[in-house]
Amino acid sequence: MKQLPGPVQPFLLLAAAAAILLPVCAHAEGTAYSVGLGFEFASGKYGTGITTDSIYLPFTATVNPTDRLDFSLELPIVYQSTSAVVAGQFMGMQGQATGSRSMMAPMNGQRTGSGAMTSASAGNVDKSEAGLGDMKLKAGYVLYTEERFVPAIRPNFYVKFPTADKNKFLGSGAFDEGFAVELTKWFGAWFADCEAGYAFQGKSSVLAVKDYLYYYAGGGYQLTDRLRPMLFAKGSTPTVEGGAPLLEARLRVKYQLTEHIGVDGYLAKGIAKASPDYGTGLAIFYDF
Repeated sequence: MKQLPGPVQPFLLLAAAAAILLPVCAHAEGTAYSVGLGFEFASGKYGTGITTDSIYLPFTATVNPTDRLDFSLELPIVYQSTSAVVAGQFMGMQGQATGSRSMMAPMNGQRTGSGAMTSASAGNVDKSEAGLGDMKLKAGYVLYTEERFVPAIRPNFYVKFPTADKNKFLGSGAFDEGFAVELTKWFGAWFADCEAGYAFQGKSSVLAVKDYLYYYAGGGYQLTDRLRPMLFAKGSTPTVEGGAPLLEARLRVKYQLTEHIGVDGYLAKGIAKASPDYGTGLAIFYDF
């Protein structure tokens, strides 16, 4: 049996442990858990010269065994209007405390402008595709709680499972793993939040992927007990060989409708050519 790369092994162990712990934690006394359903839309040329519209419909389940520890599982349905890029590869509202990367990665093959297209042939590049996206499992732990002059520190890890059909260019067909550290600090009703992480992309038979650094930074204001507007910038280094960096600005609003139901929405504007020209998303969550 082929030996797994060094960086992959701890993440697979994390995935196996979480798969065992999730159903157990969901029934543990004092455990908090929630489910969510989202809708995201993004449109752009991504440096390819071809406009691609995409829709991402993620179902998310989150378990908090303690106040510091959390596990989440995301399973999306993805639609893309063309096969020029891999739609939804970095989309998903629950990837981070501020919402996951809503960026699509241009891939290897024929090139136009500053982006790279997939290996789709000229005859089928305009064909729309839809199906199951890549499943993502995440775990986070608040290592240090916030103090007067010190922010809260939360390392987190994720494993992406290649459940998407790579032949439809809905995914890379490989496991990905990543880790990041999030810092959060409140200043009265104002707060600042940032995260920096690194992703290890598995070797793909159809995509010239590379490991990359991802990040976001921004903040917001607790306007009322239920309403919190936020503004963030988020991006990454190139995710494919010969690709360009990604960067977008995002205005996000969270609103707590009831004790158990919350709504999370955003508007996004791409800044870098490899990012979507614009995007929007809305998700509803139920806390048990």
